[in-house]
Amino acid sequence: MTDEAEPQGDLTVRTIAMPADTNANGDIFGGWVMSQMDQAGGIAGVERAQGRVVTVAVDAMHFIRPVRVGDVLCVYTRVERVGRTSMTIKIEAWARRFQTQMREKVTDATFTFVAIDQDGQPRPIPPAAEVVVS
Repeated sequence: MTDEAEPQGDLTVRTIAMPADTNANGDIFGGWVMSQMDQAGGIAGVERAQGRVVTVAVDAMHFIRPVRVGDVLCVYTRVERVGRTSMTIKIEAWARRFQTQMREKVTDATFTFVAIDQDGQPRPIPPAAEVVVS
Protein backbone atom coordinates (compact mmCIF):
# COMPACT_ATOMS: atom_id res chain seq x y z
CA MET A 1 0.00 0.00 0.00
CA THR A 2 1.07 3.58 -0.45
CA ASP A 3 1.33 6.10 2.36
CA GLU A 4 -1.67 8.03 0.96
CA ALA A 5 -4.93 8.25 2.86
CA GLU A 6 -7.20 5.23 2.79
CA PRO A 7 -10.12 5.09 0.36
CA GLN A 8 -13.20 7.00 1.50
CA GLY A 9 -16.62 5.40 1.23
CA ASP A 10 -17.88 1.91 0.54
CA LEU A 11 -16.26 -0.51 -1.90
CA THR A 12 -18.95 -0.69 -4.58
CA VAL A 13 -17.30 -2.07 -7.74
CA ARG A 14 -14.19 -4.18 -8.17
CA THR A 15 -12.97 -5.26 -11.63
CA ILE A 16 -9.80 -6.08 -13.54
CA ALA A 17 -8.36 -3.89 -16.29
CA MET A 18 -8.00 -5.89 -19.52
CA PRO A 19 -5.98 -5.36 -22.75
CA ALA A 20 -9.15 -4.49 -24.72
CA ASP A 21 -9.55 -1.40 -22.51
CA THR A 22 -6.22 0.23 -23.47
CA ASN A 23 -5.28 3.24 -25.54
CA ALA A 24 -2.37 3.38 -28.02
CA ASN A 25 0.09 3.93 -25.16
CA GLY A 26 -0.97 0.74 -23.40
CA ASP A 27 -2.69 2.54 -20.53
CA ILE A 28 -6.33 1.95 -19.70
CA PHE A 29 -8.70 4.49 -21.29
CA GLY A 30 -9.88 7.19 -18.88
CA GLY A 31 -13.37 6.65 -20.30
CA TRP A 32 -13.30 3.02 -19.15
CA VAL A 33 -12.38 4.13 -15.63
CA MET A 34 -15.11 6.79 -15.72
CA SER A 35 -17.63 4.15 -16.84
CA GLN A 36 -16.75 1.95 -13.87
CA MET A 37 -17.17 4.97 -11.58
CA ASP A 38 -20.56 5.76 -13.13
CA GLN A 39 -21.69 2.17 -12.57
CA ALA A 40 -20.58 2.30 -8.94
CA GLY A 41 -22.33 5.64 -8.43
CA GLY A 42 -25.48 4.20 -10.00
CA ILE A 43 -25.41 1.27 -7.58
CA ALA A 44 -24.99 3.59 -4.59
CA GLY A 45 -27.65 5.94 -5.96
CA VAL A 46 -30.22 3.17 -6.49
CA GLU A 47 -29.63 1.92 -2.94
CA ARG A 48 -30.09 5.41 -1.45
CA ALA A 49 -33.00 6.46 -3.68
CA GLN A 50 -34.68 3.06 -3.42
CA GLY A 51 -35.25 3.00 -7.18
CA ARG A 52 -34.04 4.16 -10.56
CA VAL A 53 -31.51 6.97 -10.91
CA VAL A 54 -29.79 8.65 -13.84
CA THR A 55 -26.46 10.45 -14.03
CA VAL A 56 -26.91 14.16 -14.76
CA ALA A 57 -23.45 15.60 -14.07
CA VAL A 58 -19.84 14.80 -13.31
CA ASP A 59 -17.81 17.48 -11.56
CA ALA A 60 -14.15 17.91 -10.76
CA MET A 61 -12.79 14.66 -12.19
CA HIS A 62 -9.08 14.38 -11.44
CA PHE A 63 -6.96 11.73 -13.15
CA ILE A 64 -4.01 11.24 -10.80
CA ARG A 65 -2.25 8.10 -12.08
CA PRO A 66 -2.71 5.69 -14.98
CA VAL A 67 -4.42 2.31 -14.68
CA ARG A 68 -2.55 -0.53 -16.36
CA VAL A 69 -3.54 -3.92 -17.73
CA GLY A 70 -3.87 -6.42 -14.90
CA ASP A 71 -4.57 -3.82 -12.21
CA VAL A 72 -7.66 -4.43 -10.10
CA LEU A 73 -9.77 -1.28 -10.12
CA CYS A 74 -11.63 -0.72 -6.85
CA VAL A 75 -14.30 1.98 -6.85
CA TYR A 76 -15.53 3.52 -3.60
CA THR A 77 -18.68 5.60 -3.18
CA ARG A 78 -19.95 7.99 -0.52
CA VAL A 79 -23.29 9.85 -0.71
CA GLU A 80 -22.40 13.43 0.20
CA ARG A 81 -25.69 15.30 -0.26
CA VAL A 82 -29.30 14.37 -0.80
CA GLY A 83 -31.80 16.90 -2.08
CA ARG A 84 -35.45 16.48 -2.98
CA THR A 85 -34.85 14.56 -6.24
CA SER A 86 -31.07 14.60 -6.65
CA MET A 87 -27.97 13.51 -4.80
CA THR A 88 -24.23 14.00 -5.10
CA ILE A 89 -21.94 11.04 -4.66
CA LYS A 90 -18.19 11.32 -4.16
CA ILE A 91 -16.48 8.52 -6.06
CA GLU A 92 -12.85 7.39 -5.79
CA ALA A 93 -11.08 4.83 -7.96
CA TRP A 94 -8.06 3.00 -6.59
CA ALA A 95 -5.82 0.53 -8.42
CA ARG A 96 -4.39 -2.54 -6.73
CA ARG A 97 -1.31 -2.94 -8.89
CA PHE A 98 -0.85 -6.18 -10.82
CA GLN A 99 0.86 -8.93 -8.81
CA THR A 100 1.49 -6.65 -5.82
CA GLN A 101 -0.35 -5.49 -2.76
CA MET A 102 0.36 -1.84 -3.61
CA ARG A 103 -2.78 0.28 -3.84
CA GLU A 104 -2.87 3.78 -5.35
CA LYS A 105 -5.63 6.30 -5.85
CA VAL A 106 -5.98 6.85 -9.60
CA THR A 107 -8.91 9.28 -9.89
CA ASP A 108 -11.84 10.85 -8.09
CA ALA A 109 -14.92 12.87 -9.00
CA THR A 110 -18.29 14.02 -7.76
CA PHE A 111 -21.26 12.63 -9.68
CA THR A 112 -24.82 13.96 -9.49
CA PHE A 113 -27.74 11.56 -9.89
CA VAL A 114 -31.48 12.23 -10.13
CA ALA A 115 -34.08 9.74 -8.93
CA ILE A 116 -36.64 8.99 -11.64
CA ASP A 117 -40.01 7.26 -11.80
CA GLN A 118 -41.30 4.69 -14.32
CA ASP A 119 -41.88 7.47 -16.88
CA GLY A 120 -38.36 8.87 -16.53
CA GLN A 121 -39.53 11.92 -14.60
CA PRO A 122 -37.78 13.18 -11.44
CA ARG A 123 -39.25 11.78 -8.23
CA PRO A 124 -38.63 12.56 -4.56
CA ILE A 125 -35.89 10.62 -2.79
CA PRO A 126 -37.27 8.93 0.35
CA PRO A 127 -35.81 9.97 3.70
CA ALA A 128 -32.85 7.90 4.88
CA ALA A 129 -33.88 4.77 6.70
CA GLU A 130 -33.57 5.13 10.41
CA VAL A 131 -30.85 3.04 12.00
CA VAL A 132 -32.15 0.85 14.78
CA VAL A 133 -29.56 0.03 17.44
CA SER A 134 -30.31 -2.98 19.57
